[in-house]
Amino acid sequence: MSTKKAFDQALKDVKKLSDLSNDQLLQLYGLYKQATEGDVRGPKPGMLDLKGKAKYEAWTKQKGKSAEKAMEAYVALVKKLSS
Repeated sequence: MSTKKAFDQALKDVKKLSDLSNDQLLQLYGLYKQATEGDVRGPKPGMLDLKGKAKYEAWTKQKGKSAEKAMEAYVALVKKLSS
C-alpha cells in the first residue's frame, strides 16, 4: 500500500479511537499538519491562547520532516494507538 493510501486509511481509523490523551491528540495534530501543509508558519499564538499555543508547538516539533515521513509517522502512531 502506498504511503498516501495508508495515510488516508489512518485518517479514517483515527476517528474510531477513543480515550486519547491530550498529548496523543497533539502528536496526531502535529503530524497531520506537517504531512498536509509542511513546516509551521505564521505567528505563534499569544500566551492567553493556550489551546492554539499547544497546537502550534505540536506542529513545530515536526518541523523539517518531509510530508512522506510525517505520513509514515502518523500511520505508525495510529496503528500503535489502535492496538
